[in-house]
Amino acid sequence: MLEAWLLELAKGIGKFFLNPLLYWAVILVIWTGWQRIRKERYNFGIKVYDVFSEWRYTWKASVLFGLGLSLVTVRAGMVFSYEVLLLLSAVIIILSITGKLTFLSASYTIGITYLFLLILPALLEEQTTLGTVLLTNINLTALVILLGIFLIIEGIMLTRTRRDDTYPGLGQGNRGGWIGVHHVKKLAVIPFFVLIPAGLIEPAESFWPYFSIGGESYGLLLFPFLIGYDHKVRGNLPSLAAKKLAKPMIYLGIFVLAIAIGSIYIPVLTLAAVIASIFGREFINYRFRVKENETPPFFRELNNGCKVLAVIPGTPADRLDILPGETVTKVNGSDISSMDDFYYALQKGGAYFKLELLDDASEKRFVQGALYEGEHHELGIIFTEEPHQSNKKKKAE
Repeated sequence: MLEAWLLELAKGIGKFFLNPLLYWAVILVIWTGWQRIRKERYNFGIKVYDVFSEWRYTWKASVLFGLGLSLVTVRAGMVFSYEVLLLLSAVIIILSITGKLTFLSASYTIGITYLFLLILPALLEEQTTLGTVLLTNINLTALVILLGIFLIIEGIMLTRTRRDDTYPGLGQGNRGGWIGVHHVKKLAVIPFFVLIPAGLIEPAESFWPYFSIGGESYGLLLFPFLIGYDHKVRGNLPSLAAKKLAKPMIYLGIFVLAIAIGSIYIPVLTLAAVIASIFGREFINYRFRVKENETPPFFRELNNGCKVLAVIPGTPADRLDILPGETVTKVNGSDISSMDDFYYALQKGGAYFKLELLDDASEKRFVQGALYEGEHHELGIIFTEEPHQSNKKKKAE
């Protein structure tokens, strides 16, 4: 028995590296990073984060989430056919082609997969080219249980948003002026084991596997599930906004999971769980956008001082722990109220600089240091101003 489990475990891990979805995730993160870098160069004239940043700080959490989820799926005996997993992979790839990471929420990927599984059997009966037995054994209850769990995981990932791990941009405020925005954005691969029909593992208990689709023995498959999100924040610190957004997301996941568990006894509740998931996710997005638009811009030009929009990693500002959202009020003893003031005051000190900042509690703090050869001449601090390329064109004219 143990040998069978170990052999299926090794085979399941091997199939993980043969899954095209894993390599598509690599392509997707490179494409997403490249598109972001293009916007960063347009807005700020420099690359702020590297091309793989959307994966940063996700791997440890992804492995832990995957281990916990694997315990649930294997212990509960959730069996999925290759056809269902293939359809889910296809839906994930198609939605990701749009370039919008928000579409990689489980509400959409698993929800749309579920809807396809409902209508495909009827469509297959209307033709003779493909067999009609491909999707006859479908485990819808197990699928919507996964949906609820992944929504909770998405919410937990939002709570882990770091202050230095969101992506700056520029937008226009209600009065037409330029304001700073941040994108709370991540792409993660959650690898977890599922049971598949046909293998060396035989049931050891009468109730296992509980969510079976038939068969007498089972195998293991390590499946790379993609989760993504992208929320634009303009009215608050992005890390705080992400935590506020996480709470309703976790509540939605718990609600969907409760309905999914109820579908064990009332199968029609699987459809209710999917509808609640999609409409609930859309409502959360809508309420978040409305609140953001109603709130005055957080990253805007000030009469006294310049608010830090972002800090470029590896620069003097990063070394001195200057944070997005803080306000620089003085540079080398001179009051500042614009980027030009900041630049000119910085040049006065030569290779040495001293800054006075206001933190989140509006309390003063001081940082000082030296600029070394090859380091960013403006310390690596990004402020809200007109896009670099637009300003460049105006100067050329």
